Amino acid sequence: MKILTIDLETSPNLAHVWGLWNQNVGMNQLLESGEVICFAAKWYDAKNVMFYSAHQHGKAAMIQAAHALLEEADAVVHFNGQRFDIPHLNREFLEAGLAPPAPFAQVDLLKVVKRQFRFPSNKLDYVVQKLGIGKKTAHTGHQLWVDCLSGDEKAWRLMRQYNCQDVKVTESLYDYLLPWIPTHPNHKLYDGQGDDHQCPNCGSEDLKKEGRAYTAVSAFQRYRCEGCGKWSRGSKRLDASEITTIK
Repeated sequence: MKILTIDLETSPNLAHVWGLWNQNVGMNQLLESGEVICFAAKWYDAKNVMFYSAHQHGKAAMIQAAHALLEEADAVVHFNGQRFDIPHLNREFLEAGLAPPAPFAQVDLLKVVKRQFRFPSNKLDYVVQKLGIGKKTAHTGHQLWVDCLSGDEKAWRLMRQYNCQDVKVTESLYDYLLPWIPTHPNHKLYDGQGDDHQCPNCGSEDLKKEGRAYTAVSAFQRYRCEGCGKWSRGSKRLDASEITTIK
């Protein structure tokens, strides 16, 4: 399975406003809408993080590169990407006249964090620091975006560092959360195994038989992955007997 971790940055919307608090901005007040200004991406277990920006590569080439990477991916890992990164990219593809990229599965780690755990904050930086697996790159806040949009090369170097580090810590969090992801794409389907001797989440064949998994009418072999810790069950019933239920 080809797994791509991706993170992007966008420019802010620019508008005429009459105050600083509780503003309702009309469409006739909008001067410029936000757009993707850069993205970083990394193939799982690859050494290098790829970085593309409108500043360095040009807007069209950057969007084409993102489209090509998604076209190649079986699964895409991100943090809040289902609400932010992927819809932003889809809009850019539409505006560029590109067809949708080939379908891919999505692993949104923010959804996993919210569903499986209760942290004081679900922000990426808090979670990875709490787990001791990294931290985001410190930057100058909104001023970094202002400086990048004005073409400041030093600011763009920091933006690249910040964007790439986000991808690195997102992949680290993916590894850490792997056994906790209930809807992860099944490696057995993508890798062509089709049997019970491969972990559905990480693809490891180092599985240990531990007990049985039960449904209302059947029993299955239960496995624990020695690679990532994921629990799974076999696809074949251990017996054909039905469990009697009271009606």
